[in-house]
Amino acid sequence: MRERLGTYRYDVEILHLLVSPAHAYFGRARDGAADVPTTDADQAEVVAGKGIVGDRFFGKAAHMDAAVTLFAVESLEAIAAELGARPFDPLLTRRNVVLRGAQLAPLLGQDFTLESGGSAVSLHGGRHAQPCAWMNEMLAPGAHPAMRGRGGIRCRAVSSGFLHRGPAVLVSPVPLHTDRAGEATLLRPSRLP
Repeated sequence: MRERLGTYRYDVEILHLLVSPAHAYFGRARDGAADVPTTDADQAEVVAGKGIVGDRFFGKAAHMDAAVTLFAVESLEAIAAELGARPFDPLLTRRNVVLRGAQLAPLLGQDFTLESGGSAVSLHGGRHAQPCAWMNEMLAPGAHPAMRGRGGIRCRAVSSGFLHRGPAVLVSPVPLHTDRAGEATLLRPSRLP
């Protein structure tokens, strides 16, 4: 971590950039996932207010504030260890940006930047990326509840640019604890009775 002018800079790695034009997990899990094209891209173009070009959430009104999903691979590694399972394929989580070295929960409600490959993309951390029941089928029994509180975050694209797989820098307005990247974050209880 390097602190500069009220911001914190963290060396991270973008391991995967998932871009898929359609949803793969819908309906009943026992029927299997939809066969949709999915790319683990070397780079992904991000457009402010719209998301990742070519992705299923791009430009969708219902997803403008949550069009880009970020996920810490450390969470997936911790879940596999807890369940006594072999390492999971991070692409099965269907998160757009899989990072190593980033605690993501403190970025909720914050504007932050990912710098990679000579480009910078600013994002706004909107809400937790809640796991779906499909995780029990795609990863392992028990993965769905194990992912709660550590399924990543859904973000709004604040600026346009490119994300590149490989070494990157996460510029945060708040301090992050990189050693806690795989820990579950306590979700706020519902305000509903």
